[in-house]
Amino acid sequence: MSDVAVLILHPEPGPRAGELERWVADARATTAERHRRGFLAAGATEVTVTGGPPDGVAFGARLRAFVASHPAKGVIVLGSGAIPMATSADRRAFVAAAAADRRRALTNNRFSADIAAVSRAEVLRDVPDLPTDNALPRWLAEVAGYEVSDLRRRWRLGVDIDGPLDLVLLGSMAGPAPAETTDRVTERLAAVRAVAADPSAELVVTGRTSASGLAWLERRIAARTRAIVEERGLRTAIAGQRPPRSVLGALLDRDGPASIGRQLAGLGEAALVDSRVLLAHRHGVDQAAWPPAEDRFASDLLLHERIADPWLRGLTQAAASAPIPIVLGGHTLVGPGLRLALRQRR
Repeated sequence: MSDVAVLILHPEPGPRAGELERWVADARATTAERHRRGFLAAGATEVTVTGGPPDGVAFGARLRAFVASHPAKGVIVLGSGAIPMATSADRRAFVAAAAADRRRALTNNRFSADIAAVSRAEVLRDVPDLPTDNALPRWLAEVAGYEVSDLRRRWRLGVDIDGPLDLVLLGSMAGPAPAETTDRVTERLAAVRAVAADPSAELVVTGRTSASGLAWLERRIAARTRAIVEERGLRTAIAGQRPPRSVLGALLDRDGPASIGRQLAGLGEAALVDSRVLLAHRHGVDQAAWPPAEDRFASDLLLHERIADPWLRGLTQAAASAPIPIVLGGHTLVGPGLRLALRQRR
């Protein structure tokens, strides 16, 4: 048994959370329990699941407090929605990294981490108040002098449960959805898959997609791909970095959110859109300034009638009624979830 402690951070919905927020939180809790059992089976000494509603405490502060109270040789930290498709072998790799004698860290993606295994974990007593886990590998490499490696070639480890669309993409792994919430987006996804199978068509992908995702599309779908790649590293921005900007967002600034269908229909026959980049373009990188989670989640499912924010409601309604199938979502949709959205699982 390795001297490795695992911390799973589970954000619980607040007392006013809506139906979609509760569904996502329940799915994350189920994933956290699966990870708790899985990491113990992989050789971790202990696994702690820490839950609670949002309280403004920075990720870095939580990590420092955990290390102070759990003086293990190595630490693994992840969110409750992270790596839901992980295998036993994946978990063993993280435990082995955390148990190493040298200054080593392993993450699913060093540029946008959802999980990190850190050896000689006393270094984490000095971690600053990083707002999220995404920037931890950068701090370890640039400040703490760690050798940081990642498993980004294992695309399944990039999938993260950030919203209800991720649960739709995960299918049976996610459990039952609330009644009458997923029919609309499921129909659009089927239409996008039909376009992807058509060699005379063009699929538009916008947002935080990657070179590996685009390469996969070139190899595995019949349609041509038109990509607008922007704001990769959105969640790992550092102080003084320029504010997020989006080409599609600038067009919507000019012509209004209701123009999204027309804009995208001029580019292709279907579109997968990272709407978080559009929100960051409009409101800035701090999610506290964005429309609330229930609005964002309703947008992912194209349930515009549930959205209170006027701009996001207009955008979602236009996407739902566009002349081409459009799906709005987060990083998973245009990143590792491309394989799930287009039903290519392995």
